[in-house]
Amino acid sequence: MKRSSKVVTALTLSAGLALTACAPTAETGTGAEGGDAAKTVNVGIVYSKTGPLAAYGDAYYEGLQAGLDYATEGTNKVGDTELNITYHDDGGDPDKAVTVAKELIGKDYKILAGTASSGIALKLVEQAAQNKVLYISGPAASDAITGANKYTFRSGRQSMQDVATAGTFVDDLKDKKVTVFAQDNAFGQGNLAAVDAILGMEGAKVSSILVPEDVTEFTPFARQLVDAKPDLVFAAWAGATSGSMWQALDQQGAFDVAPIVTGLGDVATYGAFGDAGEKISFLNHYFPGAAGTEVEKAMISSIEEADKEVDLFSPDGFVAGQMIAQAVAEGGDDVEKMVTSLEGWSFEGPKGETTVRASDHALIQNMYQVSLSKDGEKWIPELVETVPGEEVAPPEVVN
Repeated sequence: MKRSSKVVTALTLSAGLALTACAPTAETGTGAEGGDAAKTVNVGIVYSKTGPLAAYGDAYYEGLQAGLDYATEGTNKVGDTELNITYHDDGGDPDKAVTVAKELIGKDYKILAGTASSGIALKLVEQAAQNKVLYISGPAASDAITGANKYTFRSGRQSMQDVATAGTFVDDLKDKKVTVFAQDNAFGQGNLAAVDAILGMEGAKVSSILVPEDVTEFTPFARQLVDAKPDLVFAAWAGATSGSMWQALDQQGAFDVAPIVTGLGDVATYGAFGDAGEKISFLNHYFPGAAGTEVEKAMISSIEEADKEVDLFSPDGFVAGQMIAQAVAEGGDDVEKMVTSLEGWSFEGPKGETTVRASDHALIQNMYQVSLSKDGEKWIPELVETVPGEEVAPPEVVN
């Protein structure tokens, strides 16, 4: 599918977007300011064009362009309604994002979308509730976004879906020993809590080996893991010591004891696991070609025609485009009707059948078991199994 010429040209990570506290500048994509109010709906995309999550922001942006083009058939219109879409850099800064959101809401923007940062997303969740505008969160994985309020939706998966997918590497979790191997920090402790909540609910006996952040010699901890003889290991690790940690697990024979599961991230990280990469059992939100659906093929074609690469969060952007089009198609410029139109909506997304759960707006979608293999110097993801979305749906949030 060829992108409409109306879609804003691809952003580059190096280009900056200046935002000031009083008047944030915007990149205007499709549509134009002003015009017949009844025939135009303003949509503000707040995402990380710059900052620590810029790579995720880029993947989301490119997916969004493809999704909007697909959902509007290249017209940038939903029926007779023009979409006025502007793009705003949050720079990874929650305060900047809130400033942008308030400015846009003051200009009668009905829809806000985007961000890969959970901290930023949760701030925008508050703005949506306070001002009664539709907010569609992007790749941000925080579980707290789901069920936060009636105006908040999400176009990506959440952490509980990752953890539930890890549990599918064992046939029956009841009475199985699951060990969380992680850094002893907020990230590691958060993953431990999620595994305990999700897999513990399935009957698993969850324990942990939490490694101090300043440790650089991992052999004793790898040995401790082997001696624990778990049935499943959930590894949660980030940062510069990742390579050394995986090497230690490999050298101590940990992969011979139990499946070691961790998340497969964006393409740039495939080589970070070293030789252990071929032994790890990966849970995965998405990799290029994972689904094999016609919608995914359309997304890939559109992104590649723009000379960009499909990546981990391309579907999050694409689905956001589909959700924006659905909201306007059924709700016009009435936010309450937009909300109603999305609740319970099932559609074919890049990953297959996708459903917005009516009760709490969780996005029910397929997940993946994946392996990595090395071809020369390149690491190639291979699909092991598609995990049906209903099997890894997060617990329903009851307010």
